[in-house]
Amino acid sequence: MQVRFTTSVEEFVAHSGPKLTYSRAALGNEFFIKSHDLLFEQGINDIEIKIEQWDELPCFFGTGKKASIPFDIFAASFYLQSRYEEYLPYVQDVHERFTATDSLAYKHQFLDKPLIDVWALKFLELFKEKFPNCVQGKRKFEFISTFDIDNVFAYRHKGFIRNIGGFFRDLFRFQFRNLVTRVMVLLGLSKDPYDTYEMILSLSKKYQIKTIFFFLVGDYTTYDTNVSSSNTKYKSLIKSIADYVDVGLHPSYFTMKNAEKIKKEKQRLEQIVNIPIIKTRQHYLRIKLPETYQYLIDLEVAEDYSMGYAKHYGFRASTCTPFYFYDLDFEIQTPLKIVPFAVMDTTLNDYLNYVPVVAKSKIEKLIDEVKAVSGTFVLLFHNETLSETDRWKGWSKMYKEIVSDLDD
Repeated sequence: MQVRFTTSVEEFVAHSGPKLTYSRAALGNEFFIKSHDLLFEQGINDIEIKIEQWDELPCFFGTGKKASIPFDIFAASFYLQSRYEEYLPYVQDVHERFTATDSLAYKHQFLDKPLIDVWALKFLELFKEKFPNCVQGKRKFEFISTFDIDNVFAYRHKGFIRNIGGFFRDLFRFQFRNLVTRVMVLLGLSKDPYDTYEMILSLSKKYQIKTIFFFLVGDYTTYDTNVSSSNTKYKSLIKSIADYVDVGLHPSYFTMKNAEKIKKEKQRLEQIVNIPIIKTRQHYLRIKLPETYQYLIDLEVAEDYSMGYAKHYGFRASTCTPFYFYDLDFEIQTPLKIVPFAVMDTTLNDYLNYVPVVAKSKIEKLIDEVKAVSGTFVLLFHNETLSETDRWKGWSKMYKEIVSDLDD
């Protein structure tokens, strides 16, 4: 809807069309939302949150029954979407991350719902009951399939020393199938199992799926074990994929607190593809608010896809709608668009130990939640997830079924 804001009581009273008051008291018979103090404050405060019910929906910042909605929907949405709670003191996990279990959404069991979007649609229904003639636009469900390329190949181009080490590791662990596959790949007799790019691009084209690849091009560390970004085969692969779908940067593990490192890696990827890199997702989903996002803004990154949790699926910012990051330190809306993802493959497989059929049902349930509000569903997979090796057996079949069923 087109919206006009005014602080003039005379102008507001004179308006004969749909109107809404956001204040401490209503002026007349308009749609009234009683305001909580949050949006009028400066700085970060430890706010007491009391969860109530709006029909069957959880809500907070209750304002009583005199208002058209029994809580401050704007302040509550802002609290969740700005990630206000992540600015407060919290216990970090081993990777210095804010954990899902510390979140309000997890504690009150609405992490698997895009709650802000659900609130908004209910708000709209009530608003239209009061003003039946108001006209609103419609949005469409969108599915975005994203792939993090942490290890572009399982065996190829890893170098002599790494492959010898891997050979003996497989041998000592009696993983003879891996050992044979490694030898076959290195002799050029078999395709590298992580080389699933043709399959991904083919499915993207067949089902008209928006697909984004995030490439790790950082220097080798304990947590960043990809092929060297100077490898000609790796560079050639990145260039060829960029011809068909969007490509973004997967900033390496130690970039969370290092602006120079992100800058270096961004320039490195831009030199490979010869286009500006405007999309990112942090490796290990390591974000420190607001610093990491401030670094990205300074580097003119337009979109970040890191908003989600590693150990739990769901909606970290309680929305499935991309939004612009609001920097609570500087009290400004920034030009960085946050595109939240709903679920990651390793969450379902490694942390929750779901077999493919159960993982598929969880993904489909989340898709249904997003479809119900005509939102944007972002799926996070890795190239190796479709390799059908070891712990990923059955996952490529599951992915194909998910993307083929999207129109149902």
